[in-house]
Amino acid sequence: MPRVSQAHLDARRQQILDAARARFATHGFARTSMTDLVEASGLSVGSIYRYFESKDQIVAAICEQATHALPAELTAESAHDFLQHIRTLAREEDHARLVAQIYAEAAVSPALAALVQRQLEDLRQAVAALLPHHAPAAAERAAEAFVALCHGYTQQLAVRGDLDPAPYTAALMAIIES
Repeated sequence: MPRVSQAHLDARRQQILDAARARFATHGFARTSMTDLVEASGLSVGSIYRYFESKDQIVAAICEQATHALPAELTAESAHDFLQHIRTLAREEDHARLVAQIYAEAAVSPALAALVQRQLEDLRQAVAALLPHHAPAAAERAAEAFVALCHGYTQQLAVRGDLDPAPYTAALMAIIES
């Protein structure tokens, strides 16, 4: 029997994650069954279980793929561009609704909560590093508020739909400049 290439295996795994990401964003975690993921991915149940033992593992894998498009420095323009990027992901990939679902699941799943907490800590540290003109404690406080406001904007996008990032940019700049 011919051996399947790593590229093929990686593509199948990503196919499952992409289907799950879309389904979780539109239907929620609790309202998505493995049967739904089979249908959405076009793969068999066995194929999905080859890569993931459970929906929890799929959600964790989705979280682990998360990237942050933080700018190299925090200016009014770069903060606006960052929020615009979040807005674009919400519009084009339903990302804000997916994040809302992940947070809801993290509220009841200690393992997922730990993963999300690590990612938030990494993000806060990355933001604090972009504030070299602040004392370390002030940079940490500003980073905490920056991340909270960005996640608040994401949650607003999930619930309210497309929102202009301008007022959020002004709030971010007030945080950065304080």
